[in-house]
Amino acid sequence: RDLVVDEEISIGDFILSGGELAAAVIVDAVGRLIPGVLGDENSAEEESFSQDLLEFPHYTRPYEYRGLKVPDILRSGDHKKIEEWRRKESIKIT
Repeated sequence: RDLVVDEEISIGDFILSGGELAAAVIVDAVGRLIPGVLGDENSAEEESFSQDLLEFPHYTRPYEYRGLKVPDILRSGDHKKIEEWRRKESIKIT
């Protein structure tokens, strides 16, 4: 094997039907790091993977659904407190 394989890259522990899907995953993962590929230049830097944390919970409308409510802090408009909440939640679930 060492004579014919010069590098091995894993995209996870599962079986695919061919190498095309794995290649597409790598192209997408690497391509998004190239400036101008993403719509927002900060997206790649702010993703959970770049900060060694899992991503914080995300909410949408309606503000209450089946008894579950969006945390009040997220509706407050206080960007600093929202950022603190997101960081705390990311740490909690990591």
